[in-house]
This record gives sequence, structure tokens and C-alpha cells, in this order.
Amino acid sequence: MIKAFLDPPPEFSMAPFWFWNDALDEAEIVRQIADFEAHGVYGFVIHPRVGLPRDIAWMSERMLHFMRVAVEEAQRRDMFVVLYDEGMYPSGSSCGQVVAANPAYQCRCLAKIDLDNNSKNPFHPLNPLTNLVAVVERKDGQRIAVVDRPVDAVIRGLHYIGEGPDEDTPPAADILNPDAVATFIRLVYDRYFEALGDYFGSTIRAIFTDEPGLLGRPRERNVWPGTTGILEHVNAYLGYDFIPHLPALWYDDEPDAARYREDYKRALAHRLEATYYQPLYDWCGAHGIALTGHPGRGDDIGYLRYFHIPGQDIVWRWVLPGPTALEGPESTQGKCSSSAARHLGRRRNSNECFGAYGHGFTWDEMKWLVDWLFVRGVNLLYPHAFFYSIRGPRKDERPPDVGPHSPWWDDYKPFADYVRRMSWLNTDSEHVCHIAILTESIDLPWAAAKICFQHQRDFNYLELRHLWEDATVTPEGIFIAGMHYKAVILDGLTAIPKEAKAALQTLAEAGRLILWGKNGASYQLALQKSVESVQSVEDFLTAIDRLVPPDLTATPPAPDLRYRHVVKGNDLEEVVHYYILVNEGLTPLHTMLTVSARGNATWIDPLAMTETAAVEPFALALAPYTLRILCVR
Repeated sequence: MIKAFLDPPPEFSMAPFWFWNDALDEAEIVRQIADFEAHGVYGFVIHPRVGLPRDIAWMSERMLHFMRVAVEEAQRRDMFVVLYDEGMYPSGSSCGQVVAANPAYQCRCLAKIDLDNNSKNPFHPLNPLTNLVAVVERKDGQRIAVVDRPVDAVIRGLHYIGEGPDEDTPPAADILNPDAVATFIRLVYDRYFEALGDYFGSTIRAIFTDEPGLLGRPRERNVWPGTTGILEHVNAYLGYDFIPHLPALWYDDEPDAARYREDYKRALAHRLEATYYQPLYDWCGAHGIALTGHPGRGDDIGYLRYFHIPGQDIVWRWVLPGPTALEGPESTQGKCSSSAARHLGRRRNSNECFGAYGHGFTWDEMKWLVDWLFVRGVNLLYPHAFFYSIRGPRKDERPPDVGPHSPWWDDYKPFADYVRRMSWLNTDSEHVCHIAILTESIDLPWAAAKICFQHQRDFNYLELRHLWEDATVTPEGIFIAGMHYKAVILDGLTAIPKEAKAALQTLAEAGRLILWGKNGASYQLALQKSVESVQSVEDFLTAIDRLVPPDLTATPPAPDLRYRHVVKGNDLEEVVHYYILVNEGLTPLHTMLTVSARGNATWIDPLAMTETAAVEPFALALAPYTLRILCVR
């Protein structure tokens, strides 16, 4: 057995969310940390959570005192800590303190007023913080006014009202406003450094920012995110005047309404990168720690360039065995974070997993989900969550507890060791993959990805802007961050940016561009050379195989089989190929495998840590909820 695989360093441990959700006690904090360590968990995210008593207020001296107790104990045990930047979530408001510092920093929106069907003066009375953006006439002659105003939006708070379960709802801040974000950084990030900075870069590895939302948690509908002056940014980013198209944000029958909504969302995403993510990323880099966490949607890849540890989150039973494993926006998130990390040169990528899967969540489901992530390249897990307390309503607050209060805690260490091994395997390894699916910064496509998964054609998502920023594009394909993509797939893009056309033209002329599905005609119009789109699965696979011969072949076909091929050195400085194999279905899988790697082969069970000889063609028998590794030296 390879020694480094058998017992990787503690840095590859999972780091569960540790819900601080009740009255805190120094001795109990120390006891729980020791319990984590005894069960193979060597890191944690300190997550102040609803249920804290009011005398432990957000970022108060008392709260920071308890954090210091936890950090000192972690240092003593050679464990690591991740700090959380909000009380409670979504991030960006400092538990209402940003708005308290300046009411003008309250979350804002664009709202419409129907001028023709309003018998009273619609502008009276107006909040002094309301601004008229434009009066626009719809295609049917109806006039609407669009205003920029504060929105009734909140975040979740840290304290129950009475004995709960109702909780505080602090006001959400305007994270499209750079001054509001600067206040957030001062109240949280600077405060953390003042109180705990001597542990930054050693015991404290990162700060976690959690799904910042442009509207926080809105309590009103029919509004769009915005901020004062947002149309100036939108017009500059899009290169045209958006004001005539404002009605498209509210009315489906406006010309090209879907297109203009997408344009507006793209412009907002660009603004949020500049006002929120970039400042947090820069602050963490300057203070010797990583920015970790995840954006608001599982298919947001553009924001991940501003994370030192790009991440996503599987919550609310959005991903389960069956259709959701391969279909829909959430099905993209494992590949989203691992692809971003690969192309951005980040060593780790993460997932906050299991949140709100409910009291019925099972051990088998937990194992299935971590395998779903590992075979897609994730290498740092933030389990949601280990509860400090399950007293009263706390037990039912986004359950389950997947740690000390779970039925499997007594047998947890082998699972924790397994997670550590698989995280090690996916780190500092070469990913054998030559297929890229191009994507915009938001809304990753999944239809072509599903076919690739079901036919063992591994791929990465590649954000379009890499084509003109840091990739090299030649007739041989795309070269970026050590990857060479010989087959490039377009699937469902709403538009082709002008900056990408030259690179796509090069790929098209070399026959390396594969257009999947019904969008092929629109892509052809954007390119000088007509490229045939493929409409059937058979033609799609034929087009891929012409450019990239299969690395792994299953006979008979095994649509529930997922695989990932990575290469690492071993203790003897030999090159070792690892084929990670997962049965994502609910029935046993039997097939014969051939692989491109040649050498002495063994089967490894990384949970039981057994190793047996393997002979080609490799007979694979995988029960449901099972992962095996074919190791070729």
C-alpha cells in the first residue's frame, strides 16, 4: 500500500461547520475539539449560529474570546480552523451592523411603477433614499417608472426570539456598493485580524464567505437587484443603452425579454466581482490566509476566480441518486469548483455538503454524496454540520447533525480517514482529461455534460474569458494550466463574446469545435466557418472520439459508472495512475474495463483500505453507494 495514501497529513481532513448555537463554555469547547480529533476530524469551521444567547453578540469581545479558546486548542492539537464571516447568512451585512453604521448601505433594488394605472401621484410620498431611474414606454404604449430604492431584505440572525424557533432578521446590506462592502470588511475581517491575527496563516487557514446574495433574503417580490447608479455600470459593461429595455425585466412579452434579462444578470455579476469578491480576495491574500466559501448558485463559476479555495455547496437534497445527479444547475457544482481550481492554479477546491438534508438523511446517502464529489475532483469537504447543541429548537435547525449527535458517530473515524485519503488523492495530481465544455461566468450547461458522464468521457468546464486572458489556443486545441483540451464543446451559450471569436475560429477551422444540440445555428452565425452541430448522442460521441480516443471503455456500457483518472507519484517516486470509479446508480453494476494506462494493476478499496491484484480486462463489480480505485503502477 502507498504510505501517503494510507495515512495522509491532517491538512487533508474534512473541516465541518461547527454550529455554535447555544450558551458557550470553555471546557465544553475543548472537550468537543478533543472528540473531533478522536474521530479523525482535524479541522473545523467556527460558525456562530442561531441559538446563541444575546450576551454572545456577533463580533463581540465575548464571542471573540471563545473563538480564541477554540483556536488555541486547535493549535495545541495541530488542527486547523476556518473563520466564518457573517452572523448568520448570507454574507455581507455583519449581522445588520453595516446598515446600522450607515442607513444608506441598506440593500437596494430596481422596482417598477405603473404610471398609467395609478390614480394617485405614484411618487408621493417617496422615501428620500428613492431615486427615479427612468420613465419608459412599453411596446403597447404603457408607461412605467423604474426607481432605485431600498428593498425589504434581511439575513438570518444569531438569536432566537424568546425560546424560538422564530429568530432575528437583521437588515441586508448593499453589496453592490463598494463603500458598504468596505464597512463590512472593517467590521468583520479587520476585527478578526485584530483579535486573532497571530494565528493567521498557521492554525487559521481561511475565512469562509457564504452565498452573498444581491437581494439578501428579500421579503418583497417583483423587484430586481440594483444599487444607486447601476445603469451606468450596466450600460458600460454591455456596450449599449439598457434603459429602453428595462421593461423586459418585468414583462415577458417585451421583445427579446429573455436575452435582456440575461444581459442584465451578466452585468450585475460583473459588478459583484468588483465590489464584493475582489476586495475580500485581496484582503485575505494580503493577510496570509485563503478566502474560501461559495457563491449563491451552484453553477456560478465566474466568481470562483476570487476564491483561493473555490467552492460550492450541496444542500436541501438538491442532489440525490437519480435525475438530479446529472440534470439541472446543481448537478454542475462538483465540476464547477474543481474545474475552476484547475484552471486558476488553485491547489484545493471545496464543497459545503449535506446541509438541510433532513433528519431522514442516511449513512448511505452521505457516502454517496461524498463519492459524487470526489469523482468530480473536489478535495476539501465542509460537512454541514456538527452541532454544539441540539437543545430545544436547535435540533431542527437545518438538520441533520452529521457528527457527534448522529447515529454513526461511534464508527466515524474510518469514514473521516476515507475522506482524508480521497482529498489527498485529488490534490497535487495530474488530471488526465482532454475535453472542455465552454461556459459563461454563470449558468453552466449540463446537457452535454450528462452525456459525457454516462459514457465515461471525462471533461472540465472552461470559462470563456480564459480564451483571451490566459489560455493558448492553437489548431491543436486549448492549453491552460497544464491541461491540453483537444475537443471543445459548445452547449447552450446565450452569446459568444467578441473577445472569444478569434480563438473559437481557430478551433473551428481545426475541426476541434463540437456544437451540441439546437444552438448550433446561432454559433455558426457568429463564426466565419460553418461548423456542423450534432443532434444525437451517437454523433456527439463519434465527434469526441475522433479527437480524443476513450481513456476508459466499459463493456457492456455502464451509464451509472463515473470515473476520474489522476496521476501522482508514490513513495518510491514511481508514476502511479489512479482510476476513481463510482457507481452512482441504485442497482449493482457489472462491466469489463479497458484503460489506457499500462503497468502492474491493483484494486484499492479506500474505505476498508484493502488492495488486491487486478488483471486486464478488468472485471468491475460495484454495489450501489460504492467507490473503488483501479491503481496502475
